[in-house]
Amino acid sequence: MRLPRPVLIATVIATATGSLLLAPHSATADREPPVREGAGRAGADQPQGAAKGPANAARNALTSPVIDLSDSRLASARQGYPREQVLSPDPENPADKSIKLGLTPYHAIAPKLNALQRLGDRVSVEVAGRSAGGHRLYLVTVTAPESAGQTLAQERMRELIENAPGAAAKDPAVKATYKTPVFFNNNIHGDEWEGTDAALDLIERLASAKDARTADLLAHNRLYFNITANPDGRIAGTRANANGFDLNRDFITASQPEARAIRQIAIDKQPAVMLDLHGYVNGTLIEPTTPPHGENYEYDLFLKNTYANALGMEAAVNGLGYTPAKDGVEPAQIPFRDQQEGWDDWPPVFTPQYQAFHGAVAAHTVEIPLTVNNSAYDTLPVAELRRRSAINVDVADAAMRATLTYAQTHRASIIADQIEVFRRGATGTAQVPVSADTVPGVPGIGPEDVYTTDFPRAYVIPAGGAQRSATAAARLVDHLLAGDVRVTRATRDFRLAGRSYAKGSYVVDLHQPKRGLANVMLADGRDISDKVSVMYDISGWSLGRLWGATVVPVRDGELSAAAALRVEAAAHVGYVAPRGDLRLRLDTPQEIAALNSLLDQRVSVRQLADGSVVVPGSARARATALARTYDVAFDATEATRGGRETPLHRVRVAAAVTSGELFALREMNFDVVPVSTAVLNAGFDWSAVDVLFVSSGLDHARLNEGARAALDAFLHAHGLVGRGAVGAALNSAAGLLAVRPVEGNGDANGVVRVVNSGGPLTANAPDHGFVYAPVWFTDLGPGVRVEQAYAPGDPLVSGHWRPLADGTGGPTAAGGQAAVVSGPHAVLFGTEPLFRDHPKGEFPQLGRALLTVS
Repeated sequence: MRLPRPVLIATVIATATGSLLLAPHSATADREPPVREGAGRAGADQPQGAAKGPANAARNALTSPVIDLSDSRLASARQGYPREQVLSPDPENPADKSIKLGLTPYHAIAPKLNALQRLGDRVSVEVAGRSAGGHRLYLVTVTAPESAGQTLAQERMRELIENAPGAAAKDPAVKATYKTPVFFNNNIHGDEWEGTDAALDLIERLASAKDARTADLLAHNRLYFNITANPDGRIAGTRANANGFDLNRDFITASQPEARAIRQIAIDKQPAVMLDLHGYVNGTLIEPTTPPHGENYEYDLFLKNTYANALGMEAAVNGLGYTPAKDGVEPAQIPFRDQQEGWDDWPPVFTPQYQAFHGAVAAHTVEIPLTVNNSAYDTLPVAELRRRSAINVDVADAAMRATLTYAQTHRASIIADQIEVFRRGATGTAQVPVSADTVPGVPGIGPEDVYTTDFPRAYVIPAGGAQRSATAAARLVDHLLAGDVRVTRATRDFRLAGRSYAKGSYVVDLHQPKRGLANVMLADGRDISDKVSVMYDISGWSLGRLWGATVVPVRDGELSAAAALRVEAAAHVGYVAPRGDLRLRLDTPQEIAALNSLLDQRVSVRQLADGSVVVPGSARARATALARTYDVAFDATEATRGGRETPLHRVRVAAAVTSGELFALREMNFDVVPVSTAVLNAGFDWSAVDVLFVSSGLDHARLNEGARAALDAFLHAHGLVGRGAVGAALNSAAGLLAVRPVEGNGDANGVVRVVNSGGPLTANAPDHGFVYAPVWFTDLGPGVRVEQAYAPGDPLVSGHWRPLADGTGGPTAAGGQAAVVSGPHAVLFGTEPLFRDHPKGEFPQLGRALLTVS
């Protein structure tokens, strides 16, 4: 769920509209506090314990392949629809949390899908990937049968809509025969179960219905169902997947295989309409959202369709007849109409908002009403839980059916609007601000709803001397390409907008169909602190500032000067000098990972004063293998006689951290042992680890006497890397660094300017960082070194960071203050260098700190 703010306008109950297909089945909800990843505060948003995801889940997430779901792949091999297959069953799991609710356990899904395929010729099943926990992700397509030729024709029209939207708008075949792609994403939060069951029920009715209306629906639409986007969480009864990730926050980073699977569905199926089924908000909450609205998509087209479809869903949900008095079910609500703020679509991390960048013109989060998770799951009688779940399935079904009605009724305009989205991008047409004139039929549009951006002409990711790290640039380019952003590479040196660039530099032309996605990833973003008092989730995320590669916006100029050719992958930059000792910079996560691999192989590695490391020439063969694996460069290095060198060894990290941090540590190939207050109190062998990293779930005051003594002894012999308020509190309790931590506004987050000292922890680090509940350090004692400071004045570049009610805790209070400090036995971070596995350019600071302190 996403918690809404208080309703400010009475809900208007729309009159019931005609519903599609058969009548639905059966419905009081407890409101919950917002669910946020641990921000390092010791407050209400702090998780109860540190992350403890298994290492094999992290490996699965990092190595899981992306599956091509494009129709041309199979249609060219003479396969149309249906595409039936017999799915092997999963072992029965009586511990599956769905069972208690009377819902479909994961192990029953494959047999159910086999049965649905046997009902006729309308249902196809594909495996779209595997979860971090190794479970299959099922994509079901429901449509009228197609020959291979018909399927190939549909694929060609889909490609025409994206790649030649001007021609698609005039093509009579597109108008007459293109099937509208409609996508239902279910159960992305594992403990919000019922969308899956509603989808299975709806598929069954669609597969077997004999009426003309259903036949017409399937003749003109392709319906895609991601049956459970988070099978790990469905089984375990957790919001997150096996790695502890909230998948509905991962789309810009795409660190998890489940998010990458949904990304590929968006690319290959190109949904024009989508629903993301969640819970639990009473009454049922149906987007569109409150301000601020994402400034990078075509909001006039999005609002037009999303509001109209919301009205239909509202009528269908209210038309079920559930009441507050009889069933505990409140009337549905539409945040755009009924609330002022607090349920925004500003960040591109949510599923519907991300889908908009791939052409969805109606995309919604729908929060079904009755709480059955968390404490309710453990305390309510089974009969009550099943009553609630049955109502939730009904509500989800009503929302889906109303959406199908909308897609069928407005098919021509929906496809025309998707074409227009891509046309504006390809031609560089200015966005259309929303107003009563530009979006007729949507009441209440005001200046608070107007968000547009001035797209640059292009971005350049330079090669050569201007590039901080070729490895970081290659990673960024590959990430853009994986998201279907078009990138070209210059075949010669060139000048653009008064600046010179070397051959091999990458150019992202913003005249492309998915310009909104390119810009939302690469732009600085905007400081929206003065726009609203509160945001639902993060407000800044710039890959251009946070991923470690230089990214230059270009406002004007002739891109033909670059003589650039489109690329399908970044050029490999892995390199090993042919002779002598080797120097490995530690400026990227891949370089830290390569170093840890060398240390794991007991290669004698020495760290230099600038933070880079020297690898002996005798390990050249191992370096060559790692250069290929991690795409990193081992350059030649001069003999370093007289310079300060520190021998390094393999580091084992005890970590009381958030799930995102645990995953990022493993991505950098650290050997990590998750710990928490409870783990230490049960007895922990400190002799097996080299350093402690703490940001969440470890409270010195709650340790028993033995655990506290053992921890203190370890810290004074080895050391601490602490992040945020929890890490700073442990530092103070252990008496390591003499500093006073100051907590900023706990709701603050975003991209900030920083000033690096140039020491071994922050040498070559980006001059921007990320904060979430920021902390800074004052009253620095003897021996405390400032490794990084917030930039003077107001350091916030993009995001939302206001002072507290008493005037403290704002960005100007942090300006010029220490953000990262170090001493002989500790390093403390007030920033978020590993947040949700996102700010890749910041990772090495944490990696270097662990190596240094150990």
